[in-house]
Parts: sequence; structure tokens; C-alpha cells
Amino acid sequence: MASFEPGHLHIHREPLQPGDFGYDIKIDYKVVQDPKVGKAMQFDMHGQIKGKDFKESFTLPKDLAFNFAHDAFQIAVKHGIPKTADIRAMHGFYDKMFADVMAQLNHKPGDPIDLSHLD
Repeated sequence: MASFEPGHLHIHREPLQPGDFGYDIKIDYKVVQDPKVGKAMQFDMHGQIKGKDFKESFTLPKDLAFNFAHDAFQIAVKHGIPKTADIRAMHGFYDKMFADVMAQLNHKPGDPIDLSHLD
């Protein structure tokens, strides 16, 4: 199950059998002004993975915000989602979130990436 509205993604999965994993993850995001990189997107993840609560945030500069799914997945793995988890079923919702993130940041295809942000 998943739902999307601008600024918020909610994904949920019940364990399908004993030993399986479940999650209930919410990602809230908003444009912020970061003193080091300027316009950026702040992502606040919270919820449960395998029945354990978690809360973690990260901020990406405007030119790297398109890569939010990588960072979010790394956080989810850190909190218990298997590295091999298949999340392709959520692809359409990530597409909507991607489009919203880019629109909120007024980022267009072909806009340059500041290579110093890749460190």
C-alpha cells in the first residue's frame, strides 16, 4: 500500500509470512535554505520497520535532490529493510514524488550539478 500527496509519501507493507519483513514508512519533505549549499530539500523519514520505530532526516542540495530514493533506501536498510528488498511496486509513487521534488525546487532537466556537492 502506498499514498502520495505533495510533500508526503507513505508506504506500507505487511509481512507476508513468518520471518518476512514489514514496514510503515512516511517521508515528509520541504524546501529549505541551507547555509552551505543554498536551496535544498529536507527529507524527514519516520515510522516502523520490522516493528521498530525510527526517525531520521537528511537534506540534499537542489542539484542532487533527484537522488532522494537512494538516500531513503540506505536509511531504510540501516533500520532493518533487507538490502535485497524489492520495492519496484512503489515505482509510480516515487515518480510522483520525484516530479514534485523537482517542481518545488524549480529544477529542470539539464540544470548543472555542482561537483563539490558530490564529496
